[in-house]
Amino acid sequence: MIMSPVDQIAELFDSAAARDYLGEPVTVAAHLLQAGALARAAGAPAALVAAALLHDVGHLRGADPAVAEPSGRELMAGSDNRHGERGAAWLAQWFGEQVTEPVRLHVAAKRYLCAAEPSYFALLSQASVYTLSVQGGPMSPAEAREFEALPYAAGAVAVRRWDDQAKDPSVAVPGFEHFRALLGEFILNG
Repeated sequence: MIMSPVDQIAELFDSAAARDYLGEPVTVAAHLLQAGALARAAGAPAALVAAALLHDVGHLRGADPAVAEPSGRELMAGSDNRHGERGAAWLAQWFGEQVTEPVRLHVAAKRYLCAAEPSYFALLSQASVYTLSVQGGPMSPAEAREFEALPYAAGAVAVRRWDDQAKDPSVAVPGFEHFRALLGEFILNG
């Protein structure tokens, strides 16, 4: 039986890797669900809600995008696992750029915000401060200008801000099923 794309994503949200904490007080799955809920509560366009919900799916894909194995542990061990790029590449088989590009760029958005907003760094969790150092640190002024010129930079910055806020263990969020129809709207050729 062939699984639908949304069922494949749902399976990742229920995987062992989704139950990892990766230095945060919430699991990867809870973090993603919180980010999606924050985007929806902010009245974000549906594509950005989907991107917020899926921004760390690369942590659930492993080193080989065809194999679903945990990869967040690599990042926490000091190896840049390029989870934004890997997650976006995997999602691109079903979603257009309005979803995949903010996912791909959300790590760059953290680096950008650290360079562009001096107060932003203080908002990062300890785990995000650590991963920032693994991911290249704040952007240079030239890198920041290049980032700002990207078509999906603003969307990536919005996803990044929800990413930073989506780490509260006391927040109750809807489960994956709450987002199923929204994701289904963006499936290409489906």
